[in-house]
Amino acid sequence: MIELLKAHASVRKYKTIPLSKDQVHELIHAGQHAASSHFVQAYSVIHVTDPAKREKLAELSKNPQQILSAGAVLVFCTDYCRLEKAANLSGRKIDFSYAENMLVGSIDVALFAQNVAIAAESKGFGICYIGGVRNAPQGISDLLNLPKGVAPMFAMSIGVPDETHEVKPRLPVEAIIHENRYNANKYDQLIPAYDKTMNEYYLNRDANQKNTNWSDQMTDFLTSPRRTHMKAFLEQQGFEFN
Repeated sequence: MIELLKAHASVRKYKTIPLSKDQVHELIHAGQHAASSHFVQAYSVIHVTDPAKREKLAELSKNPQQILSAGAVLVFCTDYCRLEKAANLSGRKIDFSYAENMLVGSIDVALFAQNVAIAAESKGFGICYIGGVRNAPQGISDLLNLPKGVAPMFAMSIGVPDETHEVKPRLPVEAIIHENRYNANKYDQLIPAYDKTMNEYYLNRDANQKNTNWSDQMTDFLTSPRRTHMKAFLEQQGFEFN
């Protein structure tokens, strides 16, 4: 299992072999056994099987290759609609507008999805997370009939891989773990060393070679605001960050 986890690489091109509904349900059932804060299970997943909907999803998320070629496409959502329904059935109401509830839902759906990903890879499938669904959250919500209390967080393509990629070197464990207190001083040495590792990886990998490093890419990524529409969309869905 540890070797499987360490071998992960995103797959964006698949053989045109669909997953059966039974296969998808097996992966989802495995995903449900992830930890859940207070057992709220604040997630739902939309299995997009309709070809027209899949094409529109590919267009809206700007990820046509992996969505159109995948054996299965799942859209993972934070979901408080089901929890609201549970309260209403007993004549009560809930308030999920608080920032903490958005965090709980986001963490729940991420843990759930990662279990699905690991289950899929254990079966020999490839997967790729697709954050591009947040490029057009309103359009995708309309496409999938998502009610108030439900927000798409990301999608996942799953399928039989039609490509292989080298595993990207991760930050050294020393950069991630801190003992008893946070230590930012160690980054002065660890980050330049990691940038050298990543530069060598990018220059020598089989495809999409480029001369860059981790620090430069992350700085470019975080210099300008991204998807600023998300706050207004989440508030519209009932997540008001009170």
